[in-house]
Amino acid sequence: MHLRLIAAFLTGWTVVVASQEQSPRFLAASSELVVLPVTVLDRRGGGFVTALDRARFTVYDNGRPQQVQLFTSEDTPVTIGLVIDNSGSMGPKMPEVVAGAMALVRSSNPDDELFTVAFNDTVVDAGSHRLVTAGDSAALEAALRSMAPQGRTALYDALAAGLDQVEHHAQARKALVVISDGGDNASRATLNDVLARARRANVTIFTIGLFDEDDPDRNPGVLKSLAESTGGERFLPRSPGLLLQACTRIARELRSGYTIGFVPPDRDGAFHRVRVEVQRGSGGKLSVRTRPGYFAASTSTVR
Repeated sequence: MHLRLIAAFLTGWTVVVASQEQSPRFLAASSELVVLPVTVLDRRGGGFVTALDRARFTVYDNGRPQQVQLFTSEDTPVTIGLVIDNSGSMGPKMPEVVAGAMALVRSSNPDDELFTVAFNDTVVDAGSHRLVTAGDSAALEAALRSMAPQGRTALYDALAAGLDQVEHHAQARKALVVISDGGDNASRATLNDVLARARRANVTIFTIGLFDEDDPDRNPGVLKSLAESTGGERFLPRSPGLLLQACTRIARELRSGYTIGFVPPDRDGAFHRVRVEVQRGSGGKLSVRTRPGYFAASTSTVR
């Protein structure tokens, strides 16, 4: 069998494609492709649209169409960081938080890699340095159930810690799932720091806002900004059942998306805006979500 090696510029991973019938495997190496996780939705029903072929997709880099070099719609493993608010205000909600997180895990690809980052005044070690697969989730559940909510909220510091960890794990596709009220009253990092890091790290952030209407620390706008700036989605569930649905939907999205790669047209060190369009065909209108752009390497950093 002949193997074709494709390097992935932004993620820092090599994509090994054995054949068109097999899923790509992602291995650490130097890189040359921009790799985009892409979600396609039916605008009317909001369901995921799968099984589209490569010819339906067009990628634009700063408005210029690019040739797609990598395309797969396979359910490839993802590294997922669960960033959990463990501050005092979350105490009454922790049982439903654990239930929602485990619903996400059980709906994930069994080979997905997961870790947890809990936070209150500081980033709390709640098993966050232990990486487990979704198919072996007992250790993860034990870590979540061991959390004891107290103190204030260092959301931005926790996101920075999550980004530090997710960048060093094996899968090319990476996501953070944040469960919080969106407030921050204890971090050294800022929202702008976190957004800049996330854009450079090629990490999709999904946010789940849990708060009461009279919660003075709630900040759903921050949760929306984190999601929209990285190609993710924000959820504001108002009941335990809706929280379970949100967590299950995130897992389904990670398993139902497409991975598209193209050679960056410039090495100018600048931020490039990316747009992906999908030819509709005879069906209903489609909505496409991916990250809004990437930072190109500069010529001086490419060897």
